[in-house]
Amino acid sequence: MKNNFHITTLLLFIALGSTSCERVLMSDDLQATAPNTFDYLWQRFDQQYSMFDVKGVDWQAVYDSLRPRVYGGMTADSLFAVCATMLGVLNDGHVNLYAGFDVSRADSLYYRFYSQGGIDVNTVVLNYLGIGYHSTAGMAHTGLCDGKVLYIYYGSFSNTVSTSLFRRIIMSYPDAQGMILDLRGNGGGSLSNVINILKMMPSHGQRLYSSQIKSGSAHDDFTPWVDTYAPDVSDDTTLFTRPVVVLVDRGCFSATSVFAICTQAYDNMVLMGDTTSGGLGLPTMGYLPNGWRYRLPVTRTKALDGNNYENGVPPDILLPFDRQLAQTLGRDNVIDSACSIILKR
Repeated sequence: MKNNFHITTLLLFIALGSTSCERVLMSDDLQATAPNTFDYLWQRFDQQYSMFDVKGVDWQAVYDSLRPRVYGGMTADSLFAVCATMLGVLNDGHVNLYAGFDVSRADSLYYRFYSQGGIDVNTVVLNYLGIGYHSTAGMAHTGLCDGKVLYIYYGSFSNTVSTSLFRRIIMSYPDAQGMILDLRGNGGGSLSNVINILKMMPSHGQRLYSSQIKSGSAHDDFTPWVDTYAPDVSDDTTLFTRPVVVLVDRGCFSATSVFAICTQAYDNMVLMGDTTSGGLGLPTMGYLPNGWRYRLPVTRTKALDGNNYENGVPPDILLPFDRQLAQTLGRDNVIDSACSIILKR
């Protein structure tokens, strides 16, 4: 059975290694002036950023527009504002500029997180998890519909969950006819947790997605595509072969979007809710002449269907969250619909 699930991580290590040398190799005579800092930042993104075509950004035009605003002797606040404006054009949640006094971010993306999020956590806790729900490795879980549906709310892939603990959760609900894995509002975290969850799903060595890493200064310089396959799994009876409905929304990013595209490879999994906020590229860090740090993605990923969903993974079943229903009657229409799908199957 093919199993190179860790190839993407290996590629990232290569990128991290090249970037970690940046501070050492940076020319000693490159003074930390505002023009030098701005030009260096633009150039680093010009040569390393992996998403220009996906984002539809003319990077040279961005430089030509903003460079006249940069001059020697400008304040750090003013320089930061111009640099942040430049990076904000990319609308990428994996792009940041870090100064000691501020951090830039993709404001429109974060606004979408909060304004278009498809979950009301209070409704979930009070009316679905309820009194006496269980919490294992950052996963809140309970049985719905008289124990016929295993419901798991996983708020962050930064919360470490091992395969053995995920197995323990599953074994606690022997009468469950299916599982709801609620990832709404999950902003991402570690890909190792994606792997650990998928190890409990049926695998036949199927391909999950393909990745490549930026390898040269031109915008189209990339390594060849490398396929990632489903992780090896045990053949014992603890594998969860019953239906799994994965809930996603605009609050899902990074590792959560990776999990979302992986569902395409599993016959027992269906993605429901709203389009995620994307973020499939793996980021790395670098330094500017004035000591500020920047972050940018240096890989790109395409799903099993051949599409690059960097800007958002669409669900198999589009179902907008009814916030008014949640706030007036305490019902979550997405969870209720997922229960119906499982019980009908």
